Amino acid sequence: MQKEPLMTQLIDQLRQSIRVAVTAGRDAAREAQEGGTARERRESSRELRQYASLARGQSRRAAATNRELEQLERFRPQPMGARARVSLGAVVEIEDEETGEGRTFFLAPAGAGRVVTGPDGDGVITVVTPSSPIGRAVLGRRRGDVVDVTVKGDVREWTITYVG
Repeated sequence: MQKEPLMTQLIDQLRQSIRVAVTAGRDAAREAQEGGTARERRESSRELRQYASLARGQSRRAAATNRELEQLERFRPQPMGARARVSLGAVVEIEDEETGEGRTFFLAPAGAGRVVTGPDGDGVITVVTPSSPIGRAVLGRRRGDVVDVTVKGDVREWTITYVG
C-alpha cells in the first residue's frame, strides 16, 4: 500500500489543528487582556482568568501538535513484504475473532486517533502509535498472528490479516 497519501493527510490534519489552536489561543488571550472596560474587567476577573487559562491551554496544544508534526515530517514509512513483522509505518488490518469485524490501522510515530482514508478513498484507516494498546499488541507480529487487546475493559482477540 502506498503510504504517502496517508502521511499527506495526517500532516495536513496536524497543520490544521495547529492553526485552530493558535487562532483560539490568540482570541482567548486578546479577550483576557482587552475584555471590556476596566470596571468590567474588575467585575468579571474570574472570567478573564478563564480566558487566560484557555489561551495558555491552546498554546500548549499548538506546541504539542507542532512536535508531532515535526516527527511526522521526518518520518519515512517503508514498504513491507508479505511476511514482514509489524513495525513503525505498517498498515495493519485486523479481524475480530468473535464478530468478524475488521479494522485497519496505520502505525505512525504521532497522530494517534486521527483518521485518514486509503488511496483513492478506499476505506477508513485509524492512526495508532506504538504506545497505544493496539500498537503495543501488533508491534513485532506477523500476518496470521492472533493478539489480545483490552478495549473498554473487555479483552478482544484479533487476527492480523494484512501487514503492508
